[in-house]
Amino acid sequence: MNELRLSMRQLLKKRGFGAVAVLTFALGIGANTAIFSVVNAVLLRPLPYTESGRLVWLSERGPNFPTMSISYPNFSDWRAQQTVFDHIGVYNWGSYNLTGKGEPYRLTGIRISADALAALRAKPALGRLFDNADDQPGAPGLVLLSHGLWQSRFGADAGMVNHPITLDGRPYTVIGVMPAGFAFPSRTDLWLPVGPLSSEESWKSRGNHPGLFGVARLKPGVTLPQARAEMETIAVRLEQQYPDSNKNNRVRVEPLLDNYVRNVRRALWTLLGAVGLVLLIACANVANLLLARAAARQKEMAVRAALGAGRWRIVRQLLTESVLLALGGGAFGLLLASGGVRLILALSRDAIPRAAEVGLDAGVLAFTAGIAVLTGILFGLAPAWQGSRADLQDTLKDTTRGTTGGRARLRQGLVVAEVALTLVMLTGAGLLLRSFHRLQQVNAGFSSERVLSFRLDLPEKKYGKEELQVGFYQRLVEGLRALPGVQAVSVTSRLPLGGNDWQTSFLIEGRPEPPPHERPSMEVHLVGPDYFRVMGIPLLHGRAFTDQDDRGHLRGRDLSGFTDGERWMSGLNTIIVDEEFARRHWPNEDAIGKRVRLPWGEKGPLLTVVGVVGRVKLNQLNERGGFVQAYLPFLQGASGSMAVVMKTTLNPKTLIAAARQQVKALDPDQPVYDTRALRELRDNSIAPQRLNFALLSVFAAVALALAVIGLYGVLAYAVAQRQREIGVRMALGAQRRDVLGLVVGHGMRLTMIGVILGLTGAFALTRVLEGLLFETKPFDPATFLSVTVILVGVALLACWIPARRAARVQPMAALRHE
Repeated sequence: MNELRLSMRQLLKKRGFGAVAVLTFALGIGANTAIFSVVNAVLLRPLPYTESGRLVWLSERGPNFPTMSISYPNFSDWRAQQTVFDHIGVYNWGSYNLTGKGEPYRLTGIRISADALAALRAKPALGRLFDNADDQPGAPGLVLLSHGLWQSRFGADAGMVNHPITLDGRPYTVIGVMPAGFAFPSRTDLWLPVGPLSSEESWKSRGNHPGLFGVARLKPGVTLPQARAEMETIAVRLEQQYPDSNKNNRVRVEPLLDNYVRNVRRALWTLLGAVGLVLLIACANVANLLLARAAARQKEMAVRAALGAGRWRIVRQLLTESVLLALGGGAFGLLLASGGVRLILALSRDAIPRAAEVGLDAGVLAFTAGIAVLTGILFGLAPAWQGSRADLQDTLKDTTRGTTGGRARLRQGLVVAEVALTLVMLTGAGLLLRSFHRLQQVNAGFSSERVLSFRLDLPEKKYGKEELQVGFYQRLVEGLRALPGVQAVSVTSRLPLGGNDWQTSFLIEGRPEPPPHERPSMEVHLVGPDYFRVMGIPLLHGRAFTDQDDRGHLRGRDLSGFTDGERWMSGLNTIIVDEEFARRHWPNEDAIGKRVRLPWGEKGPLLTVVGVVGRVKLNQLNERGGFVQAYLPFLQGASGSMAVVMKTTLNPKTLIAAARQQVKALDPDQPVYDTRALRELRDNSIAPQRLNFALLSVFAAVALALAVIGLYGVLAYAVAQRQREIGVRMALGAQRRDVLGLVVGHGMRLTMIGVILGLTGAFALTRVLEGLLFETKPFDPATFLSVTVILVGVALLACWIPARRAARVQPMAALRHE
């Protein structure tokens, strides 16, 4: 306690020194705490399920699809044949229109099997969960509400259990409310049983993959490799039984946590490593300050030693001061981290999974306290040891001048380390800047300027027939076209960079038919007339779809024996393909007039190519390759779930209210959702890259500032210590330029040594960024040269300021001062 009280008094005497040291620590510790809070919540913390380490995620995979949704018949066989899981279930995404409770509202819903909830060991806050009897064909409509929906839409009324609600025009009975925080597989509003859908004809086909994915719980003692081996065996068995649909199809089994974080793991660990370098630079700066302060307190330490204080007592005292500074920095660092976490989440735009779990919890506070104490001890040890080694006789006689050689070398070594680490940081930020710039320049294949989009999901009960769906959207498009400032309007089943993908296999007419597992696949869109005009997608050959591309060619044809699916696809007879489709399949021919068959059973449609358009980035701006793309006319194969796109001369968001009013005029019970300017889709698609670049750039800027301050501090201290020497030199005839050269040369030597070491480190470490870069090599010469020039230039400025001060020393004043 004596050391603690004495340390507090000593620090309060030098408040300027203490403030600088605490702020420096706060920058390093705060940055580390902010990033660690994200890493801890996303990568390290178990998922919020009982024994979540035993939960696995499952999908199918094939030669052309590393991840593929599960066909329901295959899942049924997995469930019947597996022996490694306590429970195995499936789920898929959907959306539902809630009506009868005020304004119509679109809800995100999950179709989930009872076994999936059992695997998660979910428990309701109110009511009960689905059981296997509820999860069967023909079972009554049941629904579980999320805690958030129950509170926001139903006023937290406990009487909602066993109460009916209307979804897509159909009655469902609420059987339970899930607890706050339960959000499988992510934020959603409600859950419904998946089993009732399994009676649909399309779900009975092994070749149909209706967006199902699996979740299972490993039995006690079963390892992940054992589970993978058994599921592989089952997949091979099914391949032998059903070669047409299951050829080369296998099962993907991975920890459930990995499914959430696989896309961000590398980036988060890289950022944590980067802030670790910032902390090292900050600590090196503080160590330099402590060394300078120890040199200034030599006489004080000598007096203490003369009065009987042992070396360990002095070391302990100085270490206590160092730890107090670090703890103060940690406290202020928490404030910085709190704001930093909010900034990170704002920049991420939903690019960080489990974002709702990110915060400064007890684990993060323990991390901050631990790192503060550790840095206080490690980086205070050398200054403390140096401060305890004062020569008693020389110090008390006041015969020492300047800094001892050992202490000077240590301070210079710390500056060299700061420069080297800063160069590594600047190189990483420079590479990400170059990569991000190139990503922003990518031609996405469409124009996102002044385009408004919104989605509608027409309920099947009200709009079950194609003509009703077509009629609704045609009337809506006509109404929207009449709005002031609207140039063109269309509909599409899928927006570029917006998900909701649909792939299907196809055959080229006149060519030998390959086996089912070797058929080529394409990305498919349903689009209306004017779609390519609205989106700015260039028409390269042929024509676009018109109002005549409808189902008129079916007039007089008897479709009475057709299933719903066969009736829908019978209307298709035209197709537009992208330039890559034409290049791959008709490389030296005109694609117009060629025909493509969709192998959807015996009545699969034969489509004539009427146009070729430019290729579009469908998933990410940085995607390469991928499937060929094709467009089918909406008027020939309608869907209730479509996005409306409007090309305007105005700010797109000024038309949102008018667009909603048009929908309401057609159907007051139809909610509009996912309303946005199309530019937001492009911006959101590069949100992860923007976040990585922004954070690493901030950390690099902080590192550069700290390194420059450290270099300036060492040179300024050296000038102060060598004031008499400089005065003597100038008295003996040295010119100002000689003094400038002396100080600047000393600083630049330290800088260049740091640059050499930093370049070596950058060459070794920047390869870690390779997976985060787009069309940029980890060893990009222009980036390495640029950041080196920037660092050397800033370092030269840091050297010039104390050098100019040294050159202004008056020889007689310096000698009198000594």
